[in-house]
Amino acid sequence: MSDKTGLYIEKCREDAVIPKYANNGDAGMDIYAAEDVTVEPGKSVLVPTGLKMAIPYGYEVQIRPRSGISYKTPLRVPNSPGTIDCGYRDEVNVIIYNASLREDASPESPFTLDDKGCKHGTYIIRKGDRVAQMVFAKVEYCEPVIVESVAGIGENRGGGFGSTGIN
Repeated sequence: MSDKTGLYIEKCREDAVIPKYANNGDAGMDIYAAEDVTVEPGKSVLVPTGLKMAIPYGYEVQIRPRSGISYKTPLRVPNSPGTIDCGYRDEVNVIIYNASLREDASPESPFTLDDKGCKHGTYIIRKGDRVAQMVFAKVEYCEPVIVESVAGIGENRGGGFGSTGIN
């Protein structure tokens, strides 16, 4: 018997790929594009996965970038980590933003995730490409408590945004 919590997945597109861990012990499972999607410079797109999920109460699925895509392309997951709440039951999509600063590839000859080097221009994400990773995470819930001042609760480390410097 497994000591793992179940994540229930429905294929809402016949040839969708079920997420999988690349290696034993990985925190994130690779998730795959369910259709070809073109991403032009400066644009955001939704990349469908072809999957719906029933996430148990008390858990979330976080959508995060794959480090290779972030390092080798200008494609980004801008809301990282994106949260899929336990009550969401529609198809999971991944938001991808193309941070290219120029148009080196035209929409007629876009780059792919297989192209070497961090090329700038239009990209096509192909059906079956690993586009992101998902992490199944426990959620802690809190009860907001209204107080007149937080000054006497805990310790104030002092300083604000960037107060400890950038190095």
